[in-house]
Amino acid sequence: MSEYEDFGIVKLQKANANSFSEFKVALQSSFWVAAEADLGHPLEEPIPSDEDIERSVKGEGAVTYWIMVNDQRVGGAVVVIDETSNRNSLSFFFISTDWQSRGLGLQAWKAIEREYPSTKTWETVTPYFEKRNIHFYVNRCGFKIVEFYNKFHPDPNQRGDQVHQGGEEDEMFRFMKVMEAENT
Repeated sequence: MSEYEDFGIVKLQKANANSFSEFKVALQSSFWVAAEADLGHPLEEPIPSDEDIERSVKGEGAVTYWIMVNDQRVGGAVVVIDETSNRNSLSFFFISTDWQSRGLGLQAWKAIEREYPSTKTWETVTPYFEKRNIHFYVNRCGFKIVEFYNKFHPDPNQRGDQVHQGGEEDEMFRFMKVMEAENT
């Protein structure tokens, strides 16, 4: 017997332009709750910013998905797919607060992996204080922590005006998952 409820199959549904505003609000709401709880103080601005989300969903190779259970939106993801190198990344991933702790995140991640079977590596980042995310990526999904971005070692992909403006809140772990070849 599973420790989680049986919701049937978690599916991915490509988000369209008409649902972008709803996607952004759902993403920010999910991140907001976790960030305020982990940081111990109210946030003054949405996290992630509108600009960060727009830049992510409009980036080259970006695909935005709703995570669906029984035709209900329970979360979302933005992946960046490089069909030449098959080195793909996860820009944003969330399960709505009301749906967390039910095993849906892992099911959703496995659905993403199934959607891109040619992937050689997956990569993502998460803030250092997000212990729940670190547990999820390392212990549930099989990622490895490969780098720690901080004021002494800034993220080379971060824009210059964003690097370590907020102090410790900008410290990030970079994760990587090397996919197993099916016929080895």
